[in-house]
Amino acid sequence: MDIDKKVCNYIAKEWIKTSKSNRNFALDHNIDEKTVRKILQSDGYRMPLKTLYKICESRNLKLEEFFNIIKL
Repeated sequence: MDIDKKVCNYIAKEWIKTSKSNRNFALDHNIDEKTVRKILQSDGYRMPLKTLYKICESRNLKLEEFFNIIKL
C-alpha cells in the first residue's frame, strides 16, 4: 500500500467516520469539506503536508506522533 493511501485510510477510518459529519470534521480540523471527500476516496488522495499538519494540529498531535501511530 502506498503512503498516501495509508495516511488517508487511517484518517478516514479512525477519525472521519467517528465524526458527526464530513462538514463537522472539516470545520473542527480547519480544512475544506471537499478535502474530507478526497480523503474518503477509495484510491486515497495525495494530501499536501500542510493539510496533514492542520489535521494533526487540531488533534494536538505532532506529525512524528501521527506517523508512529500508522507505523510509517
